[in-house]
This record gives sequence, C-alpha cells and structure tokens, in this order.
Amino acid sequence: MNKLAVLTSGGDCSGMNAAIRAVVRAALQHNIDIFGIPKGYEGLVNGHLQSLDTRSVSGILQRGGTILQSARCKEMHEESVQRRAIDQLHKAGIEGLVVIGGDGSLHGANALHRLGFPAVGIPASIDNDIPFTDMSLGVDTALNNIRYAVDALKDTASSHDRAFVVETMGRNCGYLAVVSAIACGAEFALIPEQPFDLDDICGKLRSRFTEGRDNSILMVAEGAARAEEIAAQVKDRIGFETRLMVLGHYQRGGSPSTFDRLLAARFGVGAVEQLVLGNSGMMVGLACGGMEFTPLETVLDSGRRKIDDMVLKLAETLVN
Repeated sequence: MNKLAVLTSGGDCSGMNAAIRAVVRAALQHNIDIFGIPKGYEGLVNGHLQSLDTRSVSGILQRGGTILQSARCKEMHEESVQRRAIDQLHKAGIEGLVVIGGDGSLHGANALHRLGFPAVGIPASIDNDIPFTDMSLGVDTALNNIRYAVDALKDTASSHDRAFVVETMGRNCGYLAVVSAIACGAEFALIPEQPFDLDDICGKLRSRFTEGRDNSILMVAEGAARAEEIAAQVKDRIGFETRLMVLGHYQRGGSPSTFDRLLAARFGVGAVEQLVLGNSGMMVGLACGGMEFTPLETVLDSGRRKIDDMVLKLAETLVN
C-alpha cells in the first residue's frame, strides 16, 4: 500500500484534528503517502485532495473542529456518485480511505467498501449514539463543555432563586443530557428515551422552592422536547424565576479533552493498521478499554446505540 486518504464528514466535533494527526503520522510510519480530502464526501466526489505530512498536522492536536472541514453530501446515497468518488480515488492512486464521522459518514464508507474500495471508519459523534463503541470521538469534550456551562449557571441561579432549563444536543439520543445531569447535580433530565410528566416535575420543583432551595436545573435533550416550551410551561408554577439556556453548537467546539485526544490517537492508528493489514469495511471502536474492530455492516444494521442501563439507574438515584 503506497497511498491513503482521510476525510472528515457530517457534524464536526473536538478530537477530529487529533484523529487526522494520528492517521497522518501512522501512515508515514508505514512509509505510506497520505492525502487529506477537504469538505468530506463533497470534496471527494469533486476530486479535491491535498498532500499531508507531519508539518501539515503540526499544532492541530489541541484545536477543535477539523482542518479538513466538513460538509454533508446527500448525493453520496446514489451509487453513481459513489462510483464517481471511487474513480477520483483511483485517479489519484489512493488505495485506502479513513472516514471520520457519524452515522451518515459511516454509511458512505460502507458503500465504498461494498463497491470494492478499501475503507475504514472512525466513529465521531457527540451524541454517543453509534453502536459497538463505548464512546465516540468528541463525546467527552462535549460533556466537559456542558459541565462548565452548567456549573457557571448554578452560580448565578443560586444568587437569584432561579431555575434554568438547559437544552443539550441529542435529537434521537439523550446521552449528553442525562450524563451531564448526573455530573452537574441537575434536578431533572428530559430525554427522548423516556416519557416524562411535566406536572409531576413542576410539583417536585415547587417543593424544592418551599424547602428553601435556591436553584434548580432541568436538562433537556433537543429530541425530548423544545426547551423553550418547557421553560414557558414551568414558568410561574415552581416558585423559581425561570431562564432558558440553549447550548447549541457550543457543545461541539473547543480544545479536545485529554480523553478525546488519546481516543483519537488510538482510533487513528488503529484505522491505518487495519488498512495496512488488508482489512476493509470495519469501524474502529472502544470496548472495555481496548480496541474493537466491527464490520460496518454490523454497526449500521444495529440501529442507534442505547444509553447504558447503568447510566439510567444512576440518574434514577441521583437526579431529581
């Protein structure tokens, strides 16, 4: 194998740059030329490649986002476009591809693999909804971002007898909301995986207020309910003044945590090693502290990763 390429696709997250760096340095260690593809599958389909070396990735370890940038490419669902992408890779002499991204990105990698082009995926999604990996890239940094924001909110909330409704990302998965609720000592976490009774929640928050508590925090995953509507419904019903904080894309950015930097290093090196060994159609994952390599077909056929029962039980005990 003489030439590899790497791309980042879908939503960005902290740790992508660290993964790019690991892929580049691992490839060079094997005397393989490495190329970056700007703007994900869109750049691939249009034949945009740039040579990478150690200098190209110097100083990016601590940066959030992705130096290769990212874009969504709906056309990659079409086989004709997938074949065009492979033609572009062949034209450049590329013999293998590392794809860093979430569910849609991994579908693209699997499509290329099924058409005969070697591809390996690295899971990167702050929702932590990709199966066959305990953690996806970017999750830990996002949780630290949320924790920092909520800790700061609690300071001002306790100064004014306020309740904050905090919306986290998580359209289909409430992992960020429930784990940050545990870590930050929030009173409730509303997640799409579990039903909730707002009247019951308001009653419990009102009791906290009458007991003399000086603040409350409600974490709301965006897929569970609109935080703006929740804030409007609890206003004037719980004693506390109510404020809304939508964290939005703030959760995706910032310097990656130590955990994410190490995870990116392990994922990046593992992906290159799989391609060097002649393996394709695999996803690199974290399992019980070790690396696990799962066929992309299996990953994608398994649906979204469920929140661990242990996490939900912790939330039942410690939240509300």
